[in-house]
Amino acid sequence: MHPSEPVLRGSGDKPTSPSLLANPLDFISEDHLRERQVCAGIDGLTMADTLDRQAATSVLRFLNEELTVHLRDEAEDLFPLLARRCTEEDAIEGAIDRIRAEQDEAMRLLPQVRAMLASCLDTGAGLSAEDRAVLSRFAGHVRRHLVAENAILLPIARARLTRADLRTLSKHMRSRRGLSDFAETTDAE
Repeated sequence: MHPSEPVLRGSGDKPTSPSLLANPLDFISEDHLRERQVCAGIDGLTMADTLDRQAATSVLRFLNEELTVHLRDEAEDLFPLLARRCTEEDAIEGAIDRIRAEQDEAMRLLPQVRAMLASCLDTGAGLSAEDRAVLSRFAGHVRRHLVAENAILLPIARARLTRADLRTLSKHMRSRRGLSDFAETTDAE
């Protein structure tokens, strides 16, 4: 993909395509769309009179299979790369700290969210008022960190990260997903 080519957005209703890993910032952007869709699914669960088993299963799969890997992409690679490449004027440390605080709060609630959804799916029971409140808080923390990442981190990353940084990010993201690395290419290709 050339920088001038438009990025085609997915619907966010299924996992991000591994083909986007060649452009890791585009992949992360798509993962953010996916997270927003999952938050919308959580909203639906909290407002429904009866448990939507398909929606609950979809949310639980995302939480079990995708979220942790995505957060590792950011914490282990994107945030440190940004901290190394950004200038003082970027004030990236404050933005990263704010994002991490929201992620930490979401992760603190994650075991409870997983357990309640799994229990409802296993027993066929509906969500209690307390369950709905926890789900809403979880989705709120996720949304707040997504806003900061999309508005602050990704634009700065696009401006500051080098080609070598992006290759490293792509390589580590592929490795986390059990995928082989892309064949090395030269800048002339």
